[in-house]
Amino acid sequence: MAKIFITGSTDGLGFLAAQMLINEGHNVVLHARNEERSKELQEKLTSSQTILTANLSDIKATKELAKELNRLGAFDAIIHNAGVYESSNEEIFKVNVLAPYILSALVHKPKRLIYIGSNMHQQGVLDIENISLEQGVNYATSKLLVLMLSFTLARKWPDVYVNTVDPGWVPTKMGGSSAPDDLDEGAKTQVWLASSEAATFSGLYLFHMQEASHSLKADNISAQEQLLQHYKMISGVELQD
Repeated sequence: MAKIFITGSTDGLGFLAAQMLINEGHNVVLHARNEERSKELQEKLTSSQTILTANLSDIKATKELAKELNRLGAFDAIIHNAGVYESSNEEIFKVNVLAPYILSALVHKPKRLIYIGSNMHQQGVLDIENISLEQGVNYATSKLLVLMLSFTLARKWPDVYVNTVDPGWVPTKMGGSSAPDDLDEGAKTQVWLASSEAATFSGLYLFHMQEASHSLKADNISAQEQLLQHYKMISGVELQD
């Protein structure tokens, strides 16, 4: 049985992945944005699970969440699922990019790290000097930056399996009811990466359990290192090797 934490697990892909893992017998710690969402999540669950509450658009709250996670002890896997799409560029940057960085830097290293990406990262713009809390980034750029963080950690942390998943365009609140891809298939890869003994690889971008093509911009090691310094300056949190 693995111990797994999933951000943004009140609905959509995060909740579905949590359900799948719970049904497999794993100990899943869930996350809600606020107390109201936490209560709604409790009502949907068929078993008793730990639910942590934090607004990931709040840097201080994200740091407190990291402390709560560390008090719970080491995790086997963490799935960075939380994300926003139809929001301000500022909130997109804080939730989609900065929160995963802060949690990755502050939480005790798990055995596996999974980040949720998007094929929209191909349209992302890499303009590091102009990234700020006030200006933020658009959704496509946020997913390029998430992929770069994943590749950075896979390179720096050889003792951790670090990968990014493109779940496809699935019918969630974010994707919309007319999204053409299968919701279950959209969750299976992150569940497999978090729990399967066969998923012992790192530094990949995957779609439906297969390696997929990605933007070569994400492979730029110099830019990866610049981003780490930029995130440190913005958040006050330094990533440890």
